[in-house]
Amino acid sequence: MLDRMKTVVVLTAMATGLPAIAGIVPAWAEVDRPLEVRLVEADISPMDLNRAKNYARQAAEDANGGLGEYRAEPSMHGPSADSPHVINSDGTITFTFRGRAPEAETYTVESVVTVDLTTWAVNMDYNGPIR
Repeated sequence: MLDRMKTVVVLTAMATGLPAIAGIVPAWAEVDRPLEVRLVEADISPMDLNRAKNYARQAAEDANGGLGEYRAEPSMHGPSADSPHVINSDGTITFTFRGRAPEAETYTVESVVTVDLTTWAVNMDYNGPIR
């Protein structure tokens, strides 16, 4: 069933000329399972995923001196399907992403932030040099 759903998403994307970002997760995470399926299984709405992404990014911005000092990578500003995230079995989502100074070209900071979708509590699991 999942293979058929994945095929439908990819074929639809190819037919419309649109990227399959809405249905296929980033290469580093559960490539065989479309995002929509994972969200349904975890009872998470796309709006909640986007809200969690924004909370995670804002936590990193605060921890790194604000927008005058820090910018998260583009995936944390665009569609939530593109954000580097893992849906955890305990009702949380963990985002792992990089950041840099606004004028810099090189990313220097790695942030790992977990957002609890029940309470919307945000936990900064790691914030430091890229590992």
